[in-house]
Amino acid sequence: MTIEELIELVKLHGKSIYGFCFQLTGSKEDTDDLYQETFLKALELRHKLDASRNPKAFLIAIAIRLQQNYRLKLAWRRKITPTAQLNDAAYLFLSAASEASPEESLLSLELRAMIRKAASKLNDKLKHPLYMHYTADMTIEEIAEALRIPQGTVKSRLHKARKMIKQVLEVESL
Repeated sequence: MTIEELIELVKLHGKSIYGFCFQLTGSKEDTDDLYQETFLKALELRHKLDASRNPKAFLIAIAIRLQQNYRLKLAWRRKITPTAQLNDAAYLFLSAASEASPEESLLSLELRAMIRKAASKLNDKLKHPLYMHYTADMTIEEIAEALRIPQGTVKSRLHKARKMIKQVLEVESL
């Protein structure tokens, strides 16, 4: 794959990859770093990247591996030198101009925040397919290819993740 083709991939899939990176990291600064590292790594690995074989899944897989490596390094550093935990700023996606009333908009934002909080508590095996499906708009087949797991496993992980989020939301709504 040429650099020009890679630039076209950034234009084509950049927004969904960025949204996926944001779901993995939770902060704009970390998202920017992961997004840039993902495409730098893709530039390095462009000889392995085939535009006809779902490049979006390839890019998502790179982002996941980079995030996992970062978390392992961070855990190792904390083990060596414990540091105080910093509170992550709360984040909410604001929807574009909506015709909903202010009350409905507020309830919608609260529900989204509750869903994000519940999803963030899932383990990575459940969280990654969930984010890939809903944030990066990937199909079951694309997720299976990116994670190198069977399609049935993707389906069962999505089902389990939805079920766990539903349970958390039901408990919190009581």
